[in-house]
Amino acid sequence: MPALNHPLPHQETLANGLRVSLFHAPRLTRCAAALRVSAGSHDVPLAWPGLAHFLEHLLFLGTERFPAEQGLMAYVQRHGGQVNASTGERHTDFFFELPPADFAAGLERLADMLAHPRMSQEDQLREREVLHAEFIAWSRDATAQRQFALFDGLSAEHPLRAFHAGNRYSLNVPRPAFQQALQDFYQAHYHSGQMSLSLAGPQPLDELKALAQGFGAVLAVGKTQPQAAPVPLLASAPQHYQQLEGRHLSLLFACEQLPAATRQALDFLCTWLASGKPGGLLATLQARTLVEGLKAAPLYQFAGQALLHIQFDLTEQGAQQPEQVSELLFDWLAFFRNQDDWPTLRDEYALLQQRQCQVAGALALARLANEQLEPYLSERGVTALKALLAQLQPSTATGSAIPWQLPASNPFLRSATPAARAGLIRGQTSAHRGLRTFAQDRLRQRRESSAMTFSQAIADDSGEAALYLRWRLPSAVPQALRGRLQNRLRNLREDGLQAGVELSLAALGNQCLLTLKGLADPIPAMLQQALLELGQAGAEPGPVSPEAAAPLSPIRQLLEELPERCLDIPALHPLDEQGWQTPWDDAHWDGLAIGLGQAQSAISTALGKAPGTADSQLSAPPSIAAQQHWHEIATGPGEQALLLFCPAPGAALQQEAAWRLLGQLGQMPFYQRLRVELQLGYAVFSGVRQINGQAGLLFGVQSPSASLNEILEHIRAFLAQLPELVGALDEASLDDLKTNLAAQFDARALPVAQLAELLWQGRLAGHPSDYLAQLQGQIMALTRPQLLLAAEQLQQAQGGWRCLANGACPGEPWQAAE
Repeated sequence: MPALNHPLPHQETLANGLRVSLFHAPRLTRCAAALRVSAGSHDVPLAWPGLAHFLEHLLFLGTERFPAEQGLMAYVQRHGGQVNASTGERHTDFFFELPPADFAAGLERLADMLAHPRMSQEDQLREREVLHAEFIAWSRDATAQRQFALFDGLSAEHPLRAFHAGNRYSLNVPRPAFQQALQDFYQAHYHSGQMSLSLAGPQPLDELKALAQGFGAVLAVGKTQPQAAPVPLLASAPQHYQQLEGRHLSLLFACEQLPAATRQALDFLCTWLASGKPGGLLATLQARTLVEGLKAAPLYQFAGQALLHIQFDLTEQGAQQPEQVSELLFDWLAFFRNQDDWPTLRDEYALLQQRQCQVAGALALARLANEQLEPYLSERGVTALKALLAQLQPSTATGSAIPWQLPASNPFLRSATPAARAGLIRGQTSAHRGLRTFAQDRLRQRRESSAMTFSQAIADDSGEAALYLRWRLPSAVPQALRGRLQNRLRNLREDGLQAGVELSLAALGNQCLLTLKGLADPIPAMLQQALLELGQAGAEPGPVSPEAAAPLSPIRQLLEELPERCLDIPALHPLDEQGWQTPWDDAHWDGLAIGLGQAQSAISTALGKAPGTADSQLSAPPSIAAQQHWHEIATGPGEQALLLFCPAPGAALQQEAAWRLLGQLGQMPFYQRLRVELQLGYAVFSGVRQINGQAGLLFGVQSPSASLNEILEHIRAFLAQLPELVGALDEASLDDLKTNLAAQFDARALPVAQLAELLWQGRLAGHPSDYLAQLQGQIMALTRPQLLLAAEQLQQAQGGWRCLANGACPGEPWQAAE
């Protein structure tokens, strides 16, 4: 294997049995903790399904020392971090991310909630209703049900076939037997011997170790408890089965008695199985117009067992010939199995893993460390891969004449920024290159430099960067063109992810936005390739389907629609096959680059091939001042869902500061009132969003029981209480609120991707380059009267209200939007 400098975490076991992984990464601007408990939904007594998930919820309800309003969730939200938890089959995870200055206090709260939960029956009864609402949402979600149905072919005795979510009926809180089971499960598993803690941050290892030791000192001490191995995944041979639902073909492989390092072997196999490179399975299936996409991932792995899921998104032709897809899969597996230890792919995989660690944030690093995976396919991994492939490949498989090829090397894993090359003026060919004058070159360079702003918010040698490139077209982007553009970038997006750059293309109304975020080095070459691909999108014969997207829950569908609805661009008839190029040529583009000053020449050269005209003139975001627009979005049958977006009444930074402070003040009370007290549903949230340069407060609710009118009235009632919340703050609390909020916009402490998004939104709003510093000043200068005035403006919809809901417009004062 190559001698790569993999940043491995420091690992040790403390005296009390707590397993610790410490990841010191000086480039990080945040710190993260990931706590894993070695017990999950398959470890609870059969009489009480959902108990593990229920306990995870209960632990967030506060302790004697830190009540809910001072607990981990509220603390992380106040300091601009992120926090969550999840219950898996054989483990439960708690994780959060915070700025370094606030990290120790966050760890203190996590330790206290794990070690000293209150778990009163009153709290339990209330939280059980929240869990029941989550269960209803899960039972009505098509994607979740399709995922659960994948287990139908397994043995009825395997715990994967059982119900584990928990609901009002499976969690009989008042029964003494349930209370005893809850306490027994907590005491058996929530102690040092059953836990692993991973910390990642810029602090020295000694400091991280001291934090881990302080955390561990609070926990109860116990010994590791072995987890019982389940019954076989399948009752009899064969060891695989398939399901066909519409255009989705799923093949599931149940493997048993796999050796150690199987997790890495599965990841290695899935990486190359789903590759879209020429000569591979996906490219061959697409060339035969059998599939549009392929996904491969393990659904389950524990105690030598693994359930591998390979899903094909079929074309119309493929849906009629699914057996050909299966045959080609097995043929490719036979080809892959016959390779001699995969030396080239192992080198490539090692580079890929190294890149992921180079760009991963603190939270991703902390969670990855808990998996304890090797950063390459070791000899143990090769042994596991061979054992895995032996079970995946049926003995009856025969070789074919298909000239399969292993994936070619990813050029962005190794290449440096390309040298600048002269471009051409629009309308010229290569024969005219010599006719360009220095004056023309300088004029074009000035025009493109002014349209692409190179921000100095971070140092150019920081290693991370971001680039935004936006086209404004004279009419709405046709759906056919959106699919065609996405299709052209599919393989480039895959290469970029492996190389540490996230590439995306969003088409909203009359705008197309190309973004690249991640490691700085590959971005210029990727931009050059992306522009080449986009420029050739019109050469494809016939329509091209976009990548198949999984169905979303109602509230997520509304969130997907919100940015485009805020543009207020009326839907137009799709252009014909030849007509799309005209608006593309007439487009005007502008952009923002961060961390790419040293590559400015290469970026400018690439932009010379960008379609459209460079244009630094920005238009003001659309305004709906004093209007109330209602957008009815069809989400299919299910729960009621509603988003209410309330833009600030102007673009002045003082108004944005006031809106952000109101959002910070109301976030936890809104959640407490609508989710915990009123129990409207599982999906309840609020906060400030910037959409197309416009800052506003966003409120979201998805409910199984409340009507849309009831949800709206509950939001109105909460808004009416905002002046009371402002008035209840003493001067010290108000100052703390402002200080915590202002700290969240310190450019030096923000992850590059988050910083880039803030600066891009500020640019769209017409703010200056020192936008964040000015915003901090405006936040600190806010007075109580200004905050009360903002609350009044919000209630009166002076900036307008925009509602997206899966129901009809209720009438005045709402106006049904087109």
